[in-house]
Amino acid sequence: MTATTPVDTSSSTAFREASRRRTFAVISHPDAGKSTLTEALALHARVISEAGAVHGKAGRRGVVSDWMDMEQARGISITSAALQFAYGDAVINLLDTPGHADFSEDTYRVLSAVDCAVMLLDAAKGLEPQTLKLFDVCRHRGIPVITFINKWDRPGRDALDLCEEIKQRINLEPMPLTWPVGEAGRFRGVLDRADGAFIRYTRTAGGATAAPEERLEPARALEEEGEDWTHAVESAELVDISGGEFDVAKFFDATGTPVLFGSGVLNFGVRHLLDLIVALAPRPTPRVGVDGTFRGLDAPFSGFVFKVQTGMDKAHRDQVAFARVCSGVFERGMVVTNATTGKPFATKYAQQVFGRERTTLDVAYPGDVIGLINASALRVGDTLHAGKPAVRFPGLPSFAPEHFAVAYPADLSRAKQFRKGVDQLAQEGVVQVLTSDRRGDGTPVFGAVGPMQFEVAVHRLLGEFGCQVKLDHLPYKMVRKLGDPKQRATTNLGNRGEYFTRADGTELVVFTDQTALNVTLRLNEGFLLEPLVAGTT
Repeated sequence: MTATTPVDTSSSTAFREASRRRTFAVISHPDAGKSTLTEALALHARVISEAGAVHGKAGRRGVVSDWMDMEQARGISITSAALQFAYGDAVINLLDTPGHADFSEDTYRVLSAVDCAVMLLDAAKGLEPQTLKLFDVCRHRGIPVITFINKWDRPGRDALDLCEEIKQRINLEPMPLTWPVGEAGRFRGVLDRADGAFIRYTRTAGGATAAPEERLEPARALEEEGEDWTHAVESAELVDISGGEFDVAKFFDATGTPVLFGSGVLNFGVRHLLDLIVALAPRPTPRVGVDGTFRGLDAPFSGFVFKVQTGMDKAHRDQVAFARVCSGVFERGMVVTNATTGKPFATKYAQQVFGRERTTLDVAYPGDVIGLINASALRVGDTLHAGKPAVRFPGLPSFAPEHFAVAYPADLSRAKQFRKGVDQLAQEGVVQVLTSDRRGDGTPVFGAVGPMQFEVAVHRLLGEFGCQVKLDHLPYKMVRKLGDPKQRATTNLGNRGEYFTRADGTELVVFTDQTALNVTLRLNEGFLLEPLVAGTT
């Protein structure tokens, strides 16, 4: 579509297009294969959809969602990536998220922008600590979860044991829709529980293309697979006996999870997952504003910013704000209002972002993610809307930092670049940037949920601003929000703690440990402190 093509902005169009959208996130523990699965989903969709719907790499040397050089070097996801592609008549909006616990705040923001989650489990490790934390966020937000047990091509645990772990540890009823034929490490294919057929997979070179599938009737599967087929059928029957039959109501009320088995690196089971997402994942629904009223899908355009990122394109020093469309039809070039500031924002530079690659975006609908370029005026949590009535969606909480370090440039002649870089990191939420009267505005303190955030901040300040940074770590372990800012002038913390002001204006009080916090409260009757959202939500 070109900029001069008329856009149908009627309410029926918004409803129709919203019904085609499936917006979901992939969550898991580090190294469970999230980015590989993301690549496999996009790769598979490109093969069976219209040419050019996805612009991913065909090889396995790297994944397009991991665009930062530090991600590619370490083989981990540090930032979230937004990918969109067509699959049949559906439009898939896939948000890949960091798995590392140090970046859980970024994952939390992404989960605010999706309607469903795919929980990825390693066949050998099952439910791991970060998976549990992220699932708790999904449960808190009422997000339905589809489970994909990955890496079945490698040695791992028994399928029944993994299903039982899901049931016992997170109180979620596993409802397998496929069942592996062959134990982990000898993956032959899956039993399709919808019709009892055997889906046999064939490996491709490096897993770089969609795995060919062959559908066999049960009798032939028994003849060719023998004991492996018999064991799969009997195991699947045991799941039914224990209450694991599929119930769509359990999925939507987040008490049950459909379970699929596969291998992202070999593209085994990827088609099943895509088909299930299209058939089952919730469509976009009206969102509620801070005043308690719902913004209908057919209302004028509205959306909220859930992520801000700079440096995705090394050729341009622009800033991208990722916004989820909540209602109406977005048209590139429209002038919208930032409900946080009340100021207008022009959307001349709107793009669809696929990892590091970008294409101009002319129109978007509820459920889509748009990339707004040169968006230095936007912050995470901002609401954008067009027309009336005005709307403002609830903001996103900042996690409680658990690590603190004073930051300063190693070369004072780079102080200007240092300050500019720090301001940018604060806007993106890479680290929380704090100042204190004790140290002065020129000496920022970084607050982080996890220590790897410090590494990312230092790496980016050097790579993007040519500024070598030194960090002096502080001993603080406890943080609270100051309930009454007036008490800052009247309450002496001594050497037990320190006052900080965050870049967004929030006043914080930090303490060396729980004992220091308790002593301060005992010595200062009426001292008002409030907890923050924990980084280990």
